[in-house]
Amino acid sequence: MKQILLLAAATGLAAGAADAEPLPYTIDPSHSELVASWSHLGFSTTRGVIFDIRGDLMFDEENPANSSVSIQIPTSAIIVTPEFTQHLLESGDFFQNSAESMITFTSTAIEVTGENTADITGDLTLNGVTNEVTLSTTMLKNAPGPQGKPIAGFEATTTLDRTNFALGAFTPFIPAEVEVVISLEASPSAD
Repeated sequence: MKQILLLAAATGLAAGAADAEPLPYTIDPSHSELVASWSHLGFSTTRGVIFDIRGDLMFDEENPANSSVSIQIPTSAIIVTPEFTQHLLESGDFFQNSAESMITFTSTAIEVTGENTADITGDLTLNGVTNEVTLSTTMLKNAPGPQGKPIAGFEATTTLDRTNFALGAFTPFIPAEVEVVISLEASPSAD
């Protein structure tokens, strides 16, 4: 009888775990960044960084393919050096730099590729143009942080053809390919 009760309890726990819903997480903009790099005429690599990444995850730790992500980044938050390059990006030759101009990404599918890796496919909108992109993503860590609050850390990479997003200024002198690395932390959303 004891074994039947244990089996019934274990079956009930397994069924409960299988029915677990994804949990809402919020991206922490103070511990998240996007770094973009591109060739400068073949002589060097120029980088731009964005620290103001905001968004939400629906995170299903047991079934990551059931997760989703939505990210919003103001184009005005892009920082590059030197000052001349920053001026070019703000000139309108590249970005529609209005106060409400945003870069957005909304996932449409997640394919688990390994124990801590997945390809996240979604719609990237930049300069009013939307294209499908895939982010090769690694979950770096999922554990309580120093204050005991759960934190999930991720890094994602992709290569974009900037001409596909109305960012074709100065091609072919400045190549169209832009390497992108996104590093972010997210925690359960406050109730």
